[in-house]
Amino acid sequence: MNIFKRLFRIGQAEIHAAVDKMEDPIKMTEQGLRELRTDLAEATEAYAKVKALAIRTENDQLHRQQESKSYAEKAILIMQKAQSGQVDLGKAEELAREALSLYKRYSVESEELGLQAVALQQSSREMQRNAEILKENMEKWEKELRTLKTRLNVSNATVQVNKQLAHVDSNGIIGMLERMKSKVEDQEALSKAYGEISRDKNSKKDELDSLLKNDSFSIEKDLQAIKDKLGIS
Repeated sequence: MNIFKRLFRIGQAEIHAAVDKMEDPIKMTEQGLRELRTDLAEATEAYAKVKALAIRTENDQLHRQQESKSYAEKAILIMQKAQSGQVDLGKAEELAREALSLYKRYSVESEELGLQAVALQQSSREMQRNAEILKENMEKWEKELRTLKTRLNVSNATVQVNKQLAHVDSNGIIGMLERMKSKVEDQEALSKAYGEISRDKNSKKDELDSLLKNDSFSIEKDLQAIKDKLGIS
């Protein structure tokens, strides 16, 4: 049974050690937010590039559309010149065919570019929406992180205070205060006693001095009486 208890204690120690080695969740969250800020910057840059490409594609589509329209008008114009005899009919038909070919090509390109522009605009809107969602979430998470850090600091301080209070022996402190109080009272009593002894000594000394002084005065009186009786001046 003892060996099983020992193995259980070893397992507990390994678990606690593993927990102690775990990374700080606050630091992990901060690192995650830093990575998200990088992702947001990259997403914003990608959105700007796609938006720019969409604008450029729209401009190209408009240009192809104008070119297509222009060559359609040129085909009609060259046949009108042939009709008026300004250009040989055979030559006019050849040039008109070339103009119509270019009209068709630019028309097809215009349609393709139009579809590409629509797809790019849709992609750019989705990227913008995702970037805005990421930005909103980051602001919310950063706010929550600041709140949690504040709560953690308060919690750590509270734990430290409570930990200190848990180690305080109230009875022991009260006992020490009582002993100090008793010692102070003893010192005060001793001081008072010395004061009374000093006052008693001074009182007896004064009494002795008074008695001695009275005896001396009496002796002088007796001596003077003897001198007067004998007639000694």
